[in-house]
Amino acid sequence: MPGVPPHIPRMRLTLALILAAAPALAQEATPAPAPEAEERGFSLMEEGAKLLFRGLMTEMKPALDEMGKALDEMGPALEGLGEAIGPKLRQLIAMIDDFKNYDAPVMLPNGDILIRRNAPLLPRDEPTPGPNGEIDL
Repeated sequence: MPGVPPHIPRMRLTLALILAAAPALAQEATPAPAPEAEERGFSLMEEGAKLLFRGLMTEMKPALDEMGKALDEMGPALEGLGEAIGPKLRQLIAMIDDFKNYDAPVMLPNGDILIRRNAPLLPRDEPTPGPNGEIDL
């Protein structure tokens, strides 16, 4: 998203994960019998956690609404992406064979990205042409 600081998407993801866990924390379970002081400590911690999550949800609601709108706008554009990229991606995976055979990518000064193969390429079983160019099948 143009104009959005780079830390905002990470913050939104973190908040989404926190909010996903919030219903589990908000459910009230029947406490096991324990001494009164211990019960009071747990109830204070529960109340503090509830207040923390309520505050986070209230503060982040506008950002989450904005993110939902952005995802709704991108939806139609991303629908055909898999069909368009799928065949090319399968060709690329067939050429690569195994990622363990390659070193980490290196960016050259001109901006090109070089991915060196660290394992020798195995020869394919292709027929070799005879002296007149004929191939026995």
